Amino acid sequence: MTPTSHRRARAHGLRSLGLLGALALTLTAACSSSPEVPAPVTQAPVITPSKQPVPTPSLPPTWPLTGVQADDLVERPALAVKVENTSAARPQSGLEQADVVWETIVEFQVSRFIAVFHSQVPEAVGPIRSVRPMDPLVVAPTKGLLAFSGGQGGIVALARQSGVQVLSNDEGVAGMYRTRDRAAPHNVYGDMTTLWGLANESHSASPPEQFLFATSAEDSAAVAGGSPATTLSFRLSSASNPSWTWDEATGTWLRSEGSSPATARSGKRLSAVNVVSVVANHPNTSFPAQGGARVPTYDLVGSGEGTIATGGKVVAVTWKKEAQDAPLRLFLPDGSDALLAPGNTWVELVPRGKGSLSTS
Repeated sequence: MTPTSHRRARAHGLRSLGLLGALALTLTAACSSSPEVPAPVTQAPVITPSKQPVPTPSLPPTWPLTGVQADDLVERPALAVKVENTSAARPQSGLEQADVVWETIVEFQVSRFIAVFHSQVPEAVGPIRSVRPMDPLVVAPTKGLLAFSGGQGGIVALARQSGVQVLSNDEGVAGMYRTRDRAAPHNVYGDMTTLWGLANESHSASPPEQFLFATSAEDSAAVAGGSPATTLSFRLSSASNPSWTWDEATGTWLRSEGSSPATARSGKRLSAVNVVSVVANHPNTSFPAQGGARVPTYDLVGSGEGTIATGGKVVAVTWKKEAQDAPLRLFLPDGSDALLAPGNTWVELVPRGKGSLSTS
């Protein structure tokens, strides 16, 4: 090899070593660097719910004065009618179709009814008699109509002031008439369709609930927590001693006047799903009656003792009424609402200290 060739070979070798060294340094630097780590995901995943909320069950409408399911609920006011209950008035017409009947004691220890109609429309109701001071206390919460034959001016004024629409036969209202098969004053009757047709704009709405109702008889206060009873014997006055007997076949209480079965003029036995007793003071008012007597009333704004009878059972309750136009409500000893069974109700207003109820 010539000197020149030797120098060229040596230079080529040095260039090769340099290239190898540079490659080694590059690989070393690459191996010493940390790999890149992807940034964490901070956005939560979006999950579409697979189920919709459970819908609130829709309860069927009920008649407000009976709690009975209404397949054909009709918008009309409550129509209360004063009905006589002397022996000359029996049997009465229409009582078997009333939603609620209140039995009161008027002057001379006589029983008289306030029959309230809404869910059913009887053809006729009567005999209709005059208004009394306790009537506004009973019917004002219904915000409807009150039909009667007449009355003292001061008592009629109380009825008007209570907010109900007054329908008086003495004022010539349409829909009342006298029959020929009974002697006056026991012969005034009302055509119910005509009387309902007289409702003005302020008194045409259906009534609000008065008593509160369970969805079934089994869930009512008396059936769920009461004591068994087959007979309810009332002493409302010296002249009024109604009684009620439980009838398993019909699921109702059957009414008697003393020892005689009480029937409507249609021949149907008077009955009730619920019989409620309300014990209240029964003071005289300043309104005069015959022979120097005074017309009584009831103290119904306040509270007192009572009883509910349903389904062959009875339970003690407390009644409360906050104002004349507030409904009378019933409560159990623990303060919870005392619910009635769906159906019609008779309310016996028992004079405190003078009247009584015994069960057997």
